[in-house]
Amino acid sequence: MFYNVLEAKDMIELGEQKYKKEILLQKDDSCFDIVAIKKEEIMDTHTAEAETALYMLEGEIEIHFDAEKFIVKKGELIMFKKDDQHKVLAKKDSKFFLIKL
Repeated sequence: MFYNVLEAKDMIELGEQKYKKEILLQKDDSCFDIVAIKKEEIMDTHTAEAETALYMLEGEIEIHFDAEKFIVKKGELIMFKKDDQHKVLAKKDSKFFLIKL
């Protein structure tokens, strides 16, 4: 993967899976991941392991933090803190980058 120009949206394919995460780079507790999730699928409530930025490559998701809900669309970025509990609902077939520091 190093020293190649890649089309980001083509870096991950779901096949029959509901959602999939691939680690692109990792060092110590930091990582750069790509995630794909099918429309109407849910990633159940989980806790952020690090300070996180989520950048939408394509699609649209709802991300829920306690009583707050945010819609994140293609080209948008949301950031959240370590230990924030959240869940994700895909409003469309979606792909996004996760950057954890």
